Amino acid sequence: MMFARTLIFIGFLAAASALPLDHANWQLVPNANGHLHLVNTNPYNLAEVDPTEPEVHFNPETDIIFTLFTRSNPTQGQVLQINNAGSITGSNFNPAHPTRFSIHGWNSNGNHFKNTGIRNELLARGDFNVIVVDWGVVAINPNYISSRNFVGPVGFGVGRLIDRLIELRGANVNTIYAIGFSLGAHVAGNAGKHLNGRLNSIIALDPAGPLFSAGQSDAVSPQDGLYVETIMTNAGLLGINVPLGQANFYPNGGRTQPGCGIDVSGACAHDRAPHFYIESIRSSVPFRSTRCANHNEILNGVCTPSGANANMAGEPSNFGRGVNGIFFLTTNSAAPFAQG
Repeated sequence: MMFARTLIFIGFLAAASALPLDHANWQLVPNANGHLHLVNTNPYNLAEVDPTEPEVHFNPETDIIFTLFTRSNPTQGQVLQINNAGSITGSNFNPAHPTRFSIHGWNSNGNHFKNTGIRNELLARGDFNVIVVDWGVVAINPNYISSRNFVGPVGFGVGRLIDRLIELRGANVNTIYAIGFSLGAHVAGNAGKHLNGRLNSIIALDPAGPLFSAGQSDAVSPQDGLYVETIMTNAGLLGINVPLGQANFYPNGGRTQPGCGIDVSGACAHDRAPHFYIESIRSSVPFRSTRCANHNEILNGVCTPSGANANMAGEPSNFGRGVNGIFFLTTNSAAPFAQG
């Protein structure tokens, strides 16, 4: 199987070398199942994406599927609709319980293992409103650029639902987290931007790297929530290589992950971020991390202890604990991953 994947990879490289466009614009990007796609990431290639597409084909207030799970309905979700007040007022949403939004990435939908895992672990832990955000209508697209350009509108849609939960059910924005993976991490950031940084916590799981950079208007940023944490597991390939949160965790250096073998596409390492987070929700063994002096130390493979240690991920988050900066930790090569 590994040999076959290597041959496929070589074939992709050969195809890329035959293309008339700038080779540097082409990247291998896996979908949620780890299948490689050759993507032109040239933002100026207008043949790749129609800049009017989001307005013409996608309405975030009607096209995103929001599904609520609680302990009263742990497996049979209730669909919440922004423009249907009855779907919200008649649901099991309880404003006295903390709310967690789970947001998938590219070429995926609400059934992604991250959403199911987070839902199951949270509801096993306690009373939560778990809302799965399914933006597959635009995320499932072989054109990565098109999906990438929807993170702002989708984040706006998530923010609008939160507005309605506040308006119709008295939800407290300070008890709401947005937990996003890959492109979904940037969606979570944009939901926070819509709410002017009032969300309690944003957890960005290996935020997508292609076509994103720190400071971009639609990239997750430290200002998007009261607490913003990133977990980098494939930084510099599928994930972005620069810190985008108030606290930034780099398990095993953040680029490759033990147990992933010859991870040509980076898909295995990329997926470790949600696996780590899911484990952290109920595990009695924490992902204990060392605070490093700066990000350059991560890039150089060193870490000078600097400041208080902290736990990566976990429920509740590190909000209010003064956790900030760059953190390094090691994990096991298979679950359970945390070493304490």
